[in-house]
Amino acid sequence: MASDLFDCVGKVALVTGGNGGIGLGFARGIAKQGGSLAIWARNEEKNAAAKQDLLDAGAQRVETYVVDVSSEENILAGYDKLLADFGRVDCVFANSGGPPGFNSVFDMPTDAWHKFLDVALHGAFITLREGARHMVARAEGGEPGGSLVGCGSLSLFRGLPGKQNYAASKCAVAGVIRCMAAEFGKHQIRANVVAPGLIMTPMMGGEANEKAMAEMFGPKMPIGRVGYPEDFEGVGAFLASDASSFMTGQTLTIDGGDMIAG
Repeated sequence: MASDLFDCVGKVALVTGGNGGIGLGFARGIAKQGGSLAIWARNEEKNAAAKQDLLDAGAQRVETYVVDVSSEENILAGYDKLLADFGRVDCVFANSGGPPGFNSVFDMPTDAWHKFLDVALHGAFITLREGARHMVARAEGGEPGGSLVGCGSLSLFRGLPGKQNYAASKCAVAGVIRCMAAEFGKHQIRANVVAPGLIMTPMMGGEANEKAMAEMFGPKMPIGRVGYPEDFEGVGAFLASDASSFMTGQTLTIDGGDMIAG
């Protein structure tokens, strides 16, 4: 049952990489508030499981699409299918990415650098640009509004040895978001960044590794624990709903207080 404040009924949100981890947590928050979801990800089996999860959570409608966001052609085709199915998109969360994969910059081949940025930067940029294109067209037709969201990380603020590909993509996406906030505010389209801290997702390397990391780092956090995808449900509902209609160009740090702990 949707609440009045974070009501997402009638809204359609696109979440890339939305079949697991932070993306699925973000999407589940929208589902719980009665919104509809379009999920872009490459694994059909995980897509099917995510669809059922979101329907069970209360989503009005869920459609999943196999979309590789490293391909502009795939993104454009994905939007064609999404708009044919839903007729609109109100929120776009450009979340697709992967683990950095290296411990030193000297271990990072140039082709691995480009391959990572094809998804985490170029894919995010094109996904956000095309979502904005639809929102602007709708605004010019008399229906302003929309929410663009980029996925950052604490690498926006901290240096991470060997994670130059990861940090470069996150910092660049944050710059793209701020420029979009400035450009599209006149259409009541807002653009913000979510910067997660240490979140236990499949990228952590399995349950045993997640448990070890939680036990090691959780007690050091001001909040006393590490994060989980469920911690992004409220964030998703807030950013997709009209409750966030006066917030744009901002970075929401969801890290259990890690940044203030030094």
